[in-house]
Amino acid sequence: MIWRALFRLVLVRVDAETAHRLGTVPLRLAGRLPGLARLLGPRDPRLQVRAFGLTFPSPVGLAAGFDKDAELVDGLLALGFGSVEVGTVTAEGQPGNPRPRLVRLPADRALVNRMGFNNRGAAVAEGRLRARRRTGAVVGVNLGKTKLATDAVADYVASARRLAPLADYVVLNVSSPNTPGLRDLQAVAQLGELVRAVRPVLDGRPLLVKIAPDLSDEDVDAVAELALAERLDGIIATNTTITRDGLRSTAAEVEAAGAGGLSGAPVAARSLEVLRRLRARVGEEVVLVSVGGIETPQDAWDRLQAGATLVQAYTGFVYGGPLWPCKMHRGLSRRLDAAGLGSVAEITQKAGKFAP
Repeated sequence: MIWRALFRLVLVRVDAETAHRLGTVPLRLAGRLPGLARLLGPRDPRLQVRAFGLTFPSPVGLAAGFDKDAELVDGLLALGFGSVEVGTVTAEGQPGNPRPRLVRLPADRALVNRMGFNNRGAAVAEGRLRARRRTGAVVGVNLGKTKLATDAVADYVASARRLAPLADYVVLNVSSPNTPGLRDLQAVAQLGELVRAVRPVLDGRPLLVKIAPDLSDEDVDAVAELALAERLDGIIATNTTITRDGLRSTAAEVEAAGAGGLSGAPVAARSLEVLRRLRARVGEEVVLVSVGGIETPQDAWDRLQAGATLVQAYTGFVYGGPLWPCKMHRGLSRRLDAAGLGSVAEITQKAGKFAP
């Protein structure tokens, strides 16, 4: 309630990107408080998940986009996230698109983001990841294409070569709508080429791809087939959407928000559809990470029942506040109690076989 009041009375009056930068100050402090993670982190051993050879203390992770430059990893882990995915990081630093480029739509509990992969580049992220204290927590790195790069594959490879040794897993982000031509890399031929080029520099680390909710069902099926053929470790579904259907915000508010990727509650239904479609086609061979409109423990529970091994959030955390991960863990534990289940892994078993 305190966070909701602060958000409604103060933060909504501040530009969203400025509010984010102000929030980094307490997060840096949180990373220096060794007891905070024990206080807020997942305590229920039933929440522990094994995925692509890694142990996650909880299935609830922070999606890429919040910590683009690996500045806040320890602070975010201290809040209790089961994993943190930094980035999107590009090979070369770039300023991104002009401000304003991050806009709230509170009536929809959504954000419009046209940041344009603003970050300081792979070398800076490498230095920060190398300097942070290693705690055994799971930290992934999300890679994107430098806007001015003429050879996308070489650009991704350069980032992966720098950052893979410091990552627990690597994600190829080919689904942001804010870098011209990036989504073309979701086409199976191009995505296959990219996967085959990046994998040799990962030294065996898990490789995932992140796809858009705006793919047609046929294209989702093609990505699933590619994941099986190329033995991808995982798929993250989904990124933001360019659609604006069914919003509660007024037409004037939506127009004022402008172009960019829409995240939050409006993406939930399509993200769940894509998750179910992927799971029906890849079976248990590929780890699926569900993201898009996850706000409540019930949202996470529904994704786990639909076949997700892990879930991630960004917008839900922005609207939910610093105690959001802790609330998610408590809610999942209560649902395990009610269902009489001994672990998160049993959720999908109880849900039964996945239907197309």
